[in-house]
Amino acid sequence: MVNFNIVINKIQIIMNWIELKSNSQIKEIIEKSKARAQVIFKHSTRCSISSMAKGRLERSIVPGNADFYFLDLISYRNISNLISSEFSVSHESPQILVIKNGECVYDESHSSITMEEIKEHVSV
Repeated sequence: MVNFNIVINKIQIIMNWIELKSNSQIKEIIEKSKARAQVIFKHSTRCSISSMAKGRLERSIVPGNADFYFLDLISYRNISNLISSEFSVSHESPQILVIKNGECVYDESHSSITMEEIKEHVSV
């Protein structure tokens, strides 16, 4: 199966998650955030609210000027803990974080997660 990403005027039409599976990726996210926004979605596969939030994000038009990471926090709780300490945020699930210039500039959880809010913080 081929996943085509369509980018028009900095808008990516299809969500293209980058799986977050190792601690070393956090350092990569910090470095990459100096050039473009990095977005981390922390997802619990056991939570219906988390599944609802993920579905809403995947049905939205995605900003093409950010990278979107997906963390299965049931499988990778240690990475979730590292994210909390590295970016000075409380652990929540589901949770979205926008990282720019090595810092978390926006985080939200549960039903407050919307692509419109993410777009606003990615564009600033």
